[in-house]
Amino acid sequence: MNRRIFLTKLAAAIGTLSITNVMAQPHQMGNMPMSGHGMKGMNMSGQNMGHMSSSGGNLLPESALPKNLPLPELQSLGNTSSRPGYFFSFLEAKPVTLQLTPEVSTEFWAYNDQIPGPAIEVFEGDTVQITLKNSLPQPTTIHWHGLPVPPDQDGNPQDEVLPGASHTYRFTLPEGSAGTYWYHPHGHETVAEQAFRGLAGVFIVKPKRDPLADIPVQNWLMSDLKLAADGQIAPNSMMDWMNGREGQFVLINGAHQPQITINTATRARLWNACSGRYLNLALSDADIYLIGTDGGRLEQPHKLTSLLLTPGERAEILIVPKKSTQVSLKALAYDRGKMGRHAPEVTRDLASVVMTSAALPTLPEKLTTLPQLGEATATKTLEYTETMAMGNGQHGMNFLINGKKHDMNRIDLTSKVGEVEEWEIFNNSHMDHNFHLHGTQFTVVNYQLDGRTRAPDYIGHKDTINLRPYERVRIKMVQNHKGLRMYHCHILEHETLGMMGQLNVV
Repeated sequence: MNRRIFLTKLAAAIGTLSITNVMAQPHQMGNMPMSGHGMKGMNMSGQNMGHMSSSGGNLLPESALPKNLPLPELQSLGNTSSRPGYFFSFLEAKPVTLQLTPEVSTEFWAYNDQIPGPAIEVFEGDTVQITLKNSLPQPTTIHWHGLPVPPDQDGNPQDEVLPGASHTYRFTLPEGSAGTYWYHPHGHETVAEQAFRGLAGVFIVKPKRDPLADIPVQNWLMSDLKLAADGQIAPNSMMDWMNGREGQFVLINGAHQPQITINTATRARLWNACSGRYLNLALSDADIYLIGTDGGRLEQPHKLTSLLLTPGERAEILIVPKKSTQVSLKALAYDRGKMGRHAPEVTRDLASVVMTSAALPTLPEKLTTLPQLGEATATKTLEYTETMAMGNGQHGMNFLINGKKHDMNRIDLTSKVGEVEEWEIFNNSHMDHNFHLHGTQFTVVNYQLDGRTRAPDYIGHKDTINLRPYERVRIKMVQNHKGLRMYHCHILEHETLGMMGQLNVV
């Protein structure tokens, strides 16, 4: 089906949905309070999307939250262990009401009452033990996004922690795993809600020998927040489910359009923790170098004019101010092919950045040495598709991998421990989707689009990668632990609606 026919049918479906929603009763999902098990146990197929709100409803204006306050530092999770090389601690996921302004108080779901959750900082080689207590009204897990941990410690949907229960995660981080990671829930069909209610935190693995140790570091966790007019977190609209949720407030470290101060050449670790928002980042009057991707450093700095981070992606950059000035950190308008009637894409100011002119610091010839995987001895092929669920009372979207929705009882692919594999992912759809693989890092071999093949601009360790409409990407990786792994689009609404598969490593 070509794009014009697809969008014509989609517009007709949206018109039907709008009429349906006018007549919808309060108990239907578009108006359903997120309590109890929420979406847990419901069939999140196209027919249910027909009863979700077709618009965002009345939202709090962007002027309601303060801006230009100093960027808050991420609060660290304390280590209760006194043994060198061991990090032991505790996280509790629970509802908490926070006062955003004197007029606005909002109930979030948070780790240890913090938005964002507490930052975890360890060294490669450390053993990590963290006990989660689930004080939420629905099951949850913690997924250690990007970290090379055993599958049974990675918070799979099969390993949910029930309300009122606790679970201890324990893993040792191998040498060479230094990088910029994060943690968030990964329960069955609850990921989207638990994330947009606030459950996320950063996980930093430091190298034992850091060639850039003399350069100061800032941490910028970027998320967005969608608040209804009463200040409460708004439920997903039908458009959110189709395109991925985008809140009217884009936050850095939980602050709305904060002021960032850069007094010298500075490293910044960046996280896109948004559910569906793509961040095409740009900063004027400074030289920007990419020095690290999801899973660690590049071998050499790569100069940037802008940096696209899709949901779940991270980066480490070096900022060298060219003059003393005040500029805006911007998210440039990016067209990712959203469906239906939506607002035009616009450039947004994310923060005010006060900079002092600085010189490029002396950098080593090589920031790190990336391992060479060698030739692949196995291949796999994945295809993303979107389909309309029409007729027989069904309306809405299906998001599929190889023609199938995620099924907890089905193994989709099998790999062997230690075998070098090359995967080809084909985005056979009308909008950008990204791809995230659990448990390992991969490197990009090439991209193919419109009959042309191109090499990546740089080689780095990745666990999340974007695909434009009808683009193919070939990646190479090795899985080093036996067990069940997940792979999926990290637009969380699409993942929750089924754009996910299961890999068994034997």
